[in-house]
Amino acid sequence: MTSFDIPAPDAAAHAAALERLDALVKPVGALGRLEELAAWLCAASGQVPPPPIERPRVVVFAGDHGVSRLSAYPREVTAAMVRVFLAGKSGVNVLAREVGAGVRVLDIAVDDDLSDVPAEVRAWKVRRGSGSIEAEDALEPGEAARAFEVGRRVADAEVDDGADLLIPGDMGIGNTAVAAALVAAALGVPAEEVVGTGTGVDEAGRARKVAVVRAAVERAGERVSDPFELLTALGSACAAATAGFLVQGAVRGVPVLLDGVFSAAAAVVAAEIAPEAVRWWLAGHRSTEPSQAVALKALGLTPIVDLGLRLGEGSGAVQAIPTLRAARAIIADMGLLVDLA
Repeated sequence: MTSFDIPAPDAAAHAAALERLDALVKPVGALGRLEELAAWLCAASGQVPPPPIERPRVVVFAGDHGVSRLSAYPREVTAAMVRVFLAGKSGVNVLAREVGAGVRVLDIAVDDDLSDVPAEVRAWKVRRGSGSIEAEDALEPGEAARAFEVGRRVADAEVDDGADLLIPGDMGIGNTAVAAALVAAALGVPAEEVVGTGTGVDEAGRARKVAVVRAAVERAGERVSDPFELLTALGSACAAATAGFLVQGAVRGVPVLLDGVFSAAAAVVAAEIAPEAVRWWLAGHRSTEPSQAVALKALGLTPIVDLGLRLGEGSGAVQAIPTLRAARAIIADMGLLVDLA
């Protein structure tokens, strides 16, 4: 397996941040999680205070899945939503504008040729759709590694363009079933504990999803111990690309803000590929999907905000940006107790 040169966050900056936070004009620890995040940002940047977050970037990895029949929405919605992103009318477009975040959508595995969209959206395409995972592999041999490298190259492009915070977004009917399968297989958790209602299926629909995820994990068998085999058997090209994006963000020393269930599932796999990458990730928000909670517990990450969101697209993580900016502001702009006299 490839090794990755991932820098360590700056321990000295983290210690200096904690010392400064305790010296601010407030009781020790009175600003709670904001103080923890402020120190984390200092460690990530190697500076006290850390620089402002000025160029957050959302990259939406779009793709279709063979299990999309389990969704409350038809597969054709994925291609339609790519066009909505490009028109600037999606949920994440609207929310990202409020916090000054850029949004980019890429066709990784949409089951449509999307011939009417700009070439740069289609330039990273790995395949059309994926296999129905309870009966066949999601990907052909080699496609997981190829998609992973696509994600790495996309992260490099964003960082080279000045991004100082990366957010992986997702779009694909069937995403939650794939995420549940990845988490169940990677962490050895029963399907019943990780399958949620996704786009809003009823209890009978959820029961069908449980059965499919269980069958998929059983079919994959021992292959799931290898992360690229796991992605091949149960994942998707967009999941593999997301994993590569997460790892390369860490390689470049740029904070990555996970979104919901799909990016959390990709993060579990990415952590198997590059364990030290986790130190560069934060969990943006708490999803209503149960597999996200399981994944984040395994990763040791606590969501920053909890708004009951389940849209995906990067929309929940975007809502955490103001909190990160507030954390940075307290360590940069609050006065010191020693100066009160």
